[in-house]
Amino acid sequence: MERNGELMKGEIRSAGEMPEPPAIPSLTQALSPFLLQAEPEPLEIDLQRTAVIVIDMQCAFVMKGGMYDLWGRDISKILEVIEPIKKITSTARATGIKVIYVAHHHSPDFHDSGGPNSPNWYKRALTDYREHPEWRDKLHFAGTWGAEIIEELKPQENDILVIKPRYSAFFGTHLDMILKTYGIKYLVFVGVATNICVEAAIRDAFNLDYFSILISDATMNTGPSFMQEATIFNVKICFGWVTNTENIVRAMERRK
Repeated sequence: MERNGELMKGEIRSAGEMPEPPAIPSLTQALSPFLLQAEPEPLEIDLQRTAVIVIDMQCAFVMKGGMYDLWGRDISKILEVIEPIKKITSTARATGIKVIYVAHHHSPDFHDSGGPNSPNWYKRALTDYREHPEWRDKLHFAGTWGAEIIEELKPQENDILVIKPRYSAFFGTHLDMILKTYGIKYLVFVGVATNICVEAAIRDAFNLDYFSILISDATMNTGPSFMQEATIFNVKICFGWVTNTENIVRAMERRK
């Protein structure tokens, strides 16, 4: 027996009696629509509600003598994404699309580390800071060379810089509030590392109802090359869309 369309306690509805889902409001009408060629299918984006998110293009992760280089990571592939990112950010600025930089900083006094009760305490950047004083300027601790955005991609006037304490650009930051302030719904992700911080941000963006677009030739992984493909697969299947620099620049140029 039902009362106002609801089952009474203890009753079970048969499969053939499942109610129709309620009406859901349609997608907000785009003010500046463009059909972006992407995978797994083209995506209509609203260029007026789009931002470029530049993840962790800092000396520690990108430059010779930085943390990744000290760890023996191959930074040659990371260096290859500088030019595509420069092209995307320059086009974004020229067409009025917001550019937001995200930088991963640790505090030298460890107040945001979580301490010994956190797994973060035992990960390599923090242990290296404690065990290798000679490396401290090369790591991504606030106030060091390693924490700085690389010279080729320095934030420009009207860009926004968000400092994060962990892998995701959303965790412990005001990024969500900033995006809502500017009415942003579509996020173009570039930077490093694809399989760690970029993917962490895209996963959180999905849970916060943003449309994420990973630029495959403007992001680079750390570790084995298959990690790049793994994140691309994850994004296409679950968390967003994937395209390349040529396609996203063509889309942005429509705002000129």
